[in-house]
Amino acid sequence: MTFGEQPAYLRVAGDLRKKIVDGQLPPHTRLPSQARIRQEYGVSDTVALEARKVLMAEGLVEGRSGSGTYVRERPVPRRISRSGYRPTGGATPFRQEQADGEGRGTWESSSEQSEASVAVAERLGIEPGERVMCTRYLYREGGEAMMLSTSWEPLTVTGRTPVMLPEEGPVGGMGVVERMRAIDVIVDNVTEEVGARPGLAEELLVLGGVPGHVVLAIQRTFYASGRPVETADVVVPADRYRVAYHLPVK
Repeated sequence: MTFGEQPAYLRVAGDLRKKIVDGQLPPHTRLPSQARIRQEYGVSDTVALEARKVLMAEGLVEGRSGSGTYVRERPVPRRISRSGYRPTGGATPFRQEQADGEGRGTWESSSEQSEASVAVAERLGIEPGERVMCTRYLYREGGEAMMLSTSWEPLTVTGRTPVMLPEEGPVGGMGVVERMRAIDVIVDNVTEEVGARPGLAEELLVLGGVPGHVVLAIQRTFYASGRPVETADVVVPADRYRVAYHLPVK
């Protein structure tokens, strides 16, 4: 195959994709059958099947048991703001968005002590097995699940303090910066690494979607004088949301 030449199944998938994007195959329309694709494009059953698989993996179509394959409704992506931390207000970016605008966001959380895994320990600069406070969040917008977050804080920092449970106590529910300041730990840096991957089955069960749907995976860590004091994994459905960063210019 020469440079620039595509396999037949990709050419077929590309033409069907164009028809979906252009509206020739609108949402909820049944995709041409495998036999129809074979006849229309002059390809084998294998090529027709692989082309359909490509469109399904891209989230453009979905199979319905006993009925066929249909074009999916294409959601208009909405924005989720990420702004590092807010040193004056104390609220997390999600909470601040709800206060600033006409947000309809809600969230729920649960916290429990656990042992740091090898990966979490490396991010927090502690030994594997050390005790951490693990808090899981589910954020909703208008009742629809929109974001998952799991955070870990070393109990060597927050243990036996009023902020040990992130959602309880005198500053419960505030951002990490405000909570740490309450115990004289001054957060002065935050990093976020953004990647994309197929969603895990348990994530898609909560967020909605089918196996293979892509999620944005954000790995966030707060630091105080170079020491990690909190790290978190944030998961966002990539087909429904875009992450917008607001970065100050110094």
